[in-house]
Amino acid sequence: MATTTAAQRREQARADYDAFLRECPTNQLLGRLSDKWVSLVVAALATGPRRYSDISRRIAGVSPKMLTQTLRALERDGIVSRTVTPSVPVRVDYALTPLGASLAGLLTAVKDWAETHFDDVRAAREVYDTENPA
Repeated sequence: MATTTAAQRREQARADYDAFLRECPTNQLLGRLSDKWVSLVVAALATGPRRYSDISRRIAGVSPKMLTQTLRALERDGIVSRTVTPSVPVRVDYALTPLGASLAGLLTAVKDWAETHFDDVRAAREVYDTENPA
């Protein structure tokens, strides 16, 4: 049995998509998907296509720059589609692609979990902070 070098093992892991390795592209993708704006944009689009202004109103606190960057990144990754309708003014709609729709259930479930369990998390934080004063 031939031995392999660390570099060869890393290359094989990259080929096998091991998200625990920093060099693996799936690690980078998980970094993108774990962004709160990505989760909220995907959840907002899970109910159907929306215009930029609708998404902006739906997601409190997102800056125009961050929303634009997030939508562009999701479009690049094939999760969101952007449709421009020539009119005055120009209409731009964003929608989940089939790939994005397959992700929406997961991210919406995480959002729903956070909304459902935040009181439990807050209570745990209070206990922790009481037992571990700063």
